[in-house]
Amino acid sequence: MILKAEPSDIPKLVALVNSCYRGQNSKLGWTTEANIISGDIRIDAAGLALEFADADVTILKYCDANGEILGTVYLKTQTESVYLGMLSVSPGLQNSGIGRQLMQAAESFATRQGLSTIEMTVINLRHELIAWYKKLGYAFTGEQKPFPENDYGKALVPLHFEVMAKHIS
Repeated sequence: MILKAEPSDIPKLVALVNSCYRGQNSKLGWTTEANIISGDIRIDAAGLALEFADADVTILKYCDANGEILGTVYLKTQTESVYLGMLSVSPGLQNSGIGRQLMQAAESFATRQGLSTIEMTVINLRHELIAWYKKLGYAFTGEQKPFPENDYGKALVPLHFEVMAKHIS
């Protein structure tokens, strides 16, 4: 079941997101960034709390029958589109359809907001992830953005973000 996440979910969301992208556990799934970005965290509780405080941000969570959070996606309403980020599915459950369900929920969210475009940034070296987004109808916009150097990790190899978007009806 997909629900809107609440600030009380922050500890579980932080653990989930970090387990998907950074550290040894992330290597169990195909979303890991551990080989291209240093550090063990992608987000911390303080950073996520700031996102929850932003009225334009909605975070969705995918929960199992016991209420355990197995997936999440970040959505930020912008003037003409929704920015999608932090798509995360527990490493042991990747390829089970949870990510696709979260993407469908994101598209439904955008439609309810009256917006017809979803945008995202994807690290250019994440070829398998880019291919998956393309299968879902996302395409490169031609725009690139630099990878930020911050407290959450430094690039171990040259990389940048590619902007992808999908127009939804």
